[in-house]
Amino acid sequence: METSPKIEKIAFVGNYLPRKCGIATFTSDLLTAVTARYPQTQCFAVPVNDVEEGYEYPRVVRFEIEEQDLSSYQRAADFINISNVDLVCLQHEFGIFGGPAGSHLRVLLRELKMPVVTTLHTVLREPNFEQRRVMQELIARSTRLVVMAQRAKQMLQQVYQAPPAKIDLIPHGIPDIPLVDPNSYKDRFGVEGKVVLLTFGLLSPNKGIEQVLNALPQILGEFPAVIYVVMGATHPHELQERGEAYRLSLENLARKNQVEKNVIFYNRFVELEELKEFIGAADLYITPYLNEAQITSGALAYAFGAGKAVVSTPYWHAAELLAEDRGILVPFGDSGAIAREVSGLLRDSARRQAIAKNAYKLGREMVWNNVARLYMAAFEQARLKDALRSRELLVTKTLDRQQHVAQSYISNSAAV
Repeated sequence: METSPKIEKIAFVGNYLPRKCGIATFTSDLLTAVTARYPQTQCFAVPVNDVEEGYEYPRVVRFEIEEQDLSSYQRAADFINISNVDLVCLQHEFGIFGGPAGSHLRVLLRELKMPVVTTLHTVLREPNFEQRRVMQELIARSTRLVVMAQRAKQMLQQVYQAPPAKIDLIPHGIPDIPLVDPNSYKDRFGVEGKVVLLTFGLLSPNKGIEQVLNALPQILGEFPAVIYVVMGATHPHELQERGEAYRLSLENLARKNQVEKNVIFYNRFVELEELKEFIGAADLYITPYLNEAQITSGALAYAFGAGKAVVSTPYWHAAELLAEDRGILVPFGDSGAIAREVSGLLRDSARRQAIAKNAYKLGREMVWNNVARLYMAAFEQARLKDALRSRELLVTKTLDRQQHVAQSYISNSAAV
């Protein structure tokens, strides 16, 4: 039985910490997890910069791409090609690469000489012309495609005609957080004796936080000890375009609804260890996003995998992850439904604990150590396919050469 080629070096292309975004966190965590589980494999990062001054990256970053500089993508490809890399692990989101729909990425893809495994953080059901063109080339030039939800796999096939055999379904990785009593963490945030509802992640208007603030008066009518924690800095792009307008509107709404004493805004981008404590202190997690077209959510994955009962709107990732009594879904923009379901779970602790246990059980498959194993299996498949393709090309070239020699011999014989 033929064994897969050994993978000695991997380049991870995508945003990287300390840049403040979900892709940066994901790329950093994935590289760290692969390195930890497979220490014999060398890994380095090639991040994309959205600001001229760049970021204070760790030593694992070996080359930086300037988002809007087309020639930077060519130079990145040259650097990766001369680095003896066996494989590139690419993180794709339209907004992180320069050009229309991130089309600058195509320059990099066309020049790379090794297999590419692409993780798709967004799969659009109704792409515009530029988005479809970029996706089709991305699919064609990737040896394997990784998605984090079954719905994404279906859309890749139906909307973009991606070959099913090319797609791997690997869950969003999460830290391995023990299932603990929330009360053991609450004193760290001054909320002892309170019931903590949590939403975290970078703030922007599509997060729907206002729906929870509108639900709070009804919830507090029955459970006056509830505290709603909104943890996370404003998204850098939102901050650049509109400043803190969204956060200020939420604070104004809390005052208008007379719930400001029961809402805590933590305007910070926290490191993983502190994030674990925030999640640990939560009795319920809420994701009230306004748009269904979100195929993955790292924040949801983290809270779910930590064994938190989740109340969420039915965006694609949540609808799939919270099925089979692993959470509760409420309609988009329905603060009344949020109030009813949150109050119902606070009223019924047995049901809340059952949902939390169901989530935690599935979450064991999502911890980074296991996700690293699944990615390495995808990497090995990509490497093997590339080796087989190279062998087929060599055989084809050899046959063509032999045929050419034979034809020349026949022609010469006929001339004689």
